[in-house]
Amino acid sequence: MDRIPIAIVGCGGMGTRHLFGLAELEGAGLNPFDLVAVCDVDSARADDVATQAQTLLGRRPTPCADLEAAQRAGAVAIDITTVPQAHHSLAAEAIGLGLDVMVEKPVGLTIAAARELREKIAGSDRILSVAENFRRDPTNRLVKTLIDGGILGEPRYFHQSSGGGGNLMAISKWRHMKDESGILFDAGTHYTDMMEYYLGPVTSVYAQMRLFETIRYNPAATGGAPASNPGGVYGKSQAAMPAQFEATAEDALYAMVNFASGAIGQYAENRAEHGRDAWARSVHGSAGAVEIPKDRSGQPLVLTLDRKNTYTGAEILPLVPDFRLDEVTAALFGGDQATAYGLDFETVDRLLLAVEYAEFGSCIASRSEPEVGFDEGMRAIAVCYAMMESGAAGGTIVAVDAVLDGSIGGYQASINQAIGCEV
Repeated sequence: MDRIPIAIVGCGGMGTRHLFGLAELEGAGLNPFDLVAVCDVDSARADDVATQAQTLLGRRPTPCADLEAAQRAGAVAIDITTVPQAHHSLAAEAIGLGLDVMVEKPVGLTIAAARELREKIAGSDRILSVAENFRRDPTNRLVKTLIDGGILGEPRYFHQSSGGGGNLMAISKWRHMKDESGILFDAGTHYTDMMEYYLGPVTSVYAQMRLFETIRYNPAATGGAPASNPGGVYGKSQAAMPAQFEATAEDALYAMVNFASGAIGQYAENRAEHGRDAWARSVHGSAGAVEIPKDRSGQPLVLTLDRKNTYTGAEILPLVPDFRLDEVTAALFGGDQATAYGLDFETVDRLLLAVEYAEFGSCIASRSEPEVGFDEGMRAIAVCYAMMESGAAGGTIVAVDAVLDGSIGGYQASINQAIGCEV
């Protein structure tokens, strides 16, 4: 089959990570794409990613400054990996040009931005895939199988709590700026997607939210080790960021979550934790509960049934004999029933991005809908903003539908103004 000409749009850290994911597919002989262009407003960054692509893929894509240039270079599909403010407008422009699109989450920086995208692409037959990688982790696929197979009984309760970060910069300055996608939204859209992936639609939430660390510090600016550098690709840009700056985005959120099924959830995200880094996620039902490791960690699940029978990792498989990973995930992770894997974070990160690419290619070839399309991407940001809108209002109950239709959106007003989005 002929390869699909594609361009990566956004040649910063995330674009580099996506290139690494494409290289994993190439190395496994599963790559459906031909990377013909890399696009960035910064020509030096585009040139750098083109050089890396030549090393990793054996051919050098054309560095470009905009989508039309990428299309002239032959691209019929694009992968948007820019900063979040540009996601919705670039996706709309690309689909207007007749290109198929994979866009990093969030699909829009606000609900208004996402609605604007929806209006502009209405009636188009182009593919729009939202690059949501956490649900593609083999451990999360197994959790979903346990829930859907009734092994936990009737789902009753979802729990997630995590903490870390102290007063240090998380990857990039923009992750601490409200109008650019603060850390609660940047991480939260991953986690709200996981909530609905496991347990179905969220109907309402109530929450408290705080900004604890008003000044954030960046050790990389003065020659120190960065606080976080996933994939090892952000070091150069981190060194050029301020050594300290004022944060405007909240860094802690504590919420209760109501699901349409009747299940309830508890969610706590503290990115200003000065104790030990912490992580816990679990799903509880009428027959048992499963403890879930951190995404991309490769650690095994722990399943307990009837309060006394415990199963770990591969011991779970006889309970779900029909569990199978898709062909590409199985090839990359070592088998169609992989339950845990001894791989470092950087490798897992690349492999999950490879899985995203493989599905995108399959959708283009078959003209089929992606697993995470516009609707799923918009719901993820709506649930996240419902929690944040509630927190900003002091803990009032907020319906997700009221966020989706724009009738509740006070917290997002300043963001919409900053990105030029009309409500």
